[in-house]
Amino acid sequence: MSTYTQILYQIVFSTKSRKKTLHKDNREALFRYIWGIFKNKKCHLYQINGVEDHIHIVTHIHPTVALADLIKDIKIASSGFIKEQGLFPGFENWQDGYAAFTYSIEAKDNLIEYVKNQEAHHKNKTFREELIELLHEHRIEFDEKYLE
Repeated sequence: MSTYTQILYQIVFSTKSRKKTLHKDNREALFRYIWGIFKNKKCHLYQINGVEDHIHIVTHIHPTVALADLIKDIKIASSGFIKEQGLFPGFENWQDGYAAFTYSIEAKDNLIEYVKNQEAHHKNKTFREELIELLHEHRIEFDEKYLE
């Protein structure tokens, strides 16, 4: 029998210390680079977007790929790419952790739209506020000291 999975993830991670360094002009180059990482690992990237201090990814990962390893690879490779290309002056690194949430396939279209509209969404809400909402929505216990 083959392996069949349908696990839709929203992955979210921030720049180190939430520094607002991911300026709009070069985000597309970063997103294309990250898309290439997903493609090389046989993962399906539905949507990627973000604002100055964090990014969101909607994906289905290949069954042979471990989520933590994928995120580690994305962060290491994209940090190197950002620095080599000089994309975002002031960018130091990504934060140590990440958030990942699963969704039913029925939520895919709404989730993609949510991620597409990050700039409009963050005119009224900080990353911290958004993250707390997501953690509550998914019933994940957390310590607020780790949200800084």
